[in-house]
Amino acid sequence: MKNETHPEYHNDCKVFFRGDHVMTVGATVPEMHVDIWSGSHPFYTGKASFVDAAGRVEKFQNKFKGDYFKKKK
Repeated sequence: MKNETHPEYHNDCKVFFRGDHVMTVGATVPEMHVDIWSGSHPFYTGKASFVDAAGRVEKFQNKFKGDYFKKKK
């Protein structure tokens, strides 16, 4: 490898999920804070859970609440 062209690599990058240390991986940063990891993902756990980080569900519910689908006269 050429000098000063590649980022610094950390073999012991700590991954945190909701403040808890869940695993150690190799990465270009010393630590990561994640919203989803394999221990919480429904594909791996078999449990259904919904993650809405952008507030899209509330936006949709507010748009279509009330008498939105009633026929107009």
